[in-house]
Amino acid sequence: MLILILLVSLISSINAASIVSRSQSFPLSQSAVLGPKTRITIGNKVIAPDGFARSATLVDGIFPGPLITAQKGDDFAIEVVNELKDETMFKSTSVHWHGIFQNGTNYADGTSFVTQCPIAQNHSFLHSFSAPNQAGTYWYHSHYSVQYCDGLRGPLVIYDPDDPLAYMYDVDDASTVITLSDWYHVVAPVLRHIIGTTANSSLINGLGRYAGGPMSDLAVIDVVPGKRYRMRLVSMSCDPSFHFSIDGHNLTVIEADGQLTEPLVVDELRIFAGQRYSVVLVADKPVDNYWMRSLPNLTKASYEGGMNSAILRYQGAPIADPTTVYTASKNQLNETDLHALINPGAPGIPGYGKADINLNLSVKNSNGSFYVNNVTFQSPTIPVLLQILSGAREPSELLPEGNVIVLGANKVVELTLTTSGPGGPHPIHLHGHSFDVVQSAGSKTFNYVNPVRRDVVSAGSTPDQQMVIRWTTDNSGPWFLHCHIDWHLDAGFAVVMAESPSDTRAHLNLVPDDWHQLCPTFDSLSPSQLGGGGRESYEEASKISPLLFPPSPLP
Repeated sequence: MLILILLVSLISSINAASIVSRSQSFPLSQSAVLGPKTRITIGNKVIAPDGFARSATLVDGIFPGPLITAQKGDDFAIEVVNELKDETMFKSTSVHWHGIFQNGTNYADGTSFVTQCPIAQNHSFLHSFSAPNQAGTYWYHSHYSVQYCDGLRGPLVIYDPDDPLAYMYDVDDASTVITLSDWYHVVAPVLRHIIGTTANSSLINGLGRYAGGPMSDLAVIDVVPGKRYRMRLVSMSCDPSFHFSIDGHNLTVIEADGQLTEPLVVDELRIFAGQRYSVVLVADKPVDNYWMRSLPNLTKASYEGGMNSAILRYQGAPIADPTTVYTASKNQLNETDLHALINPGAPGIPGYGKADINLNLSVKNSNGSFYVNNVTFQSPTIPVLLQILSGAREPSELLPEGNVIVLGANKVVELTLTTSGPGGPHPIHLHGHSFDVVQSAGSKTFNYVNPVRRDVVSAGSTPDQQMVIRWTTDNSGPWFLHCHIDWHLDAGFAVVMAESPSDTRAHLNLVPDDWHQLCPTFDSLSPSQLGGGGRESYEEASKISPLLFPPSPLP
């Protein structure tokens, strides 16, 4: 299997430069931009975003996927069409709309085996939902095994015509959406068997370079002197966090994960997998080219040869690589310095342990597998939502056993999470909600008055650190809580928060008939129809590394 992939790469490398320049060198502003009512097609195509050609799993044939935009209050109707054919990668799919609360539409959340079965090859599913009170920076990605690591990821922005911070910027459009991602030269169904797999390169707006590779095109972000730009940073990473900065420029943070923040000036920020920030950049420096930097937390990562970089180009500057030099940060973003702009304050009675429901989750890593309160997550054969709609209510009735936490309705939940073992820091994401971060990992202080509100937060990387968040259970249904390092989720780092199961049927809008057909169709698929290389993927992994998980069933 790996030999076949390398052959494809070798053949394609003859034309690698033309692939890069023809289909991958455009800035995001020139890629397709879709509205809230649209169709996206999931398929396979050979691309070379860092100069290495490989087949990938893509939305509409591009990486990153097309920008989906809406205005605050718009209804969404996005049909996901599955035309996957590559046998080396998964041929079923799902799409999760990251950060959208899906209040009343839990079935449209796109989370395989939690809220739906995957969409089978040559089938489709229409995701209809609304986000009436949401505006900001979001994204979409596969939520089927580790499929998004093969390329199924793209940005989603909901614009607010009455944005209270609009006075701070002049430009906010497709040209200012900045996607950050890792990239792999081997397909994800092979890499998922390897403990501690690492990316080959990092991409900004879908372009980058890898160590020892060609000087392939880098992304260029054009600015006009004197203008102020709202740059929407989206981390589509499967694993690493990134240290983001632009030489010579300060950045004013005004949004974290779809939630406006009090403006905060920094010169560098760390962004974890799944997180988003809006930053205002003022183009007030001499007309020139400046390095935009996104250094992953990987061993030996550097900016050598333009790796982990893009170009900020002022109008009037020559078409050339920057000569600017990186200087160490003097004003790096600290999460505890961020404060919610709108209705600040965590819900419930201030004080640690004074919520209605106080949860403690302890995460351990053993031989690469993760255990939350001593249980590793394994996807059930029947999605949790379908179990609830079929009458299951209590934890003892809900599968996977030990992985579903039932919460009462309209309660304030305070969750404390600690981790131990290798693999951190872990970005924790809760579906269906944003939450208030009352204690950030690494901080000794609590803030119930005006903490940052977001939907992905670092849980830290050492046993002496804890992360504490609060939210209110006002959105009945099963919601995934998991590490957004996709390899860690695949290795068991997840639980399901089942909010008021007895209210779920009444809380949901009418569940579409097509949703009910997803499971019978998926359950009828043969191993060859599932794709992913079958057992051969494990054999290929064994040729790459001796650090392997035990053989496991196909997802």
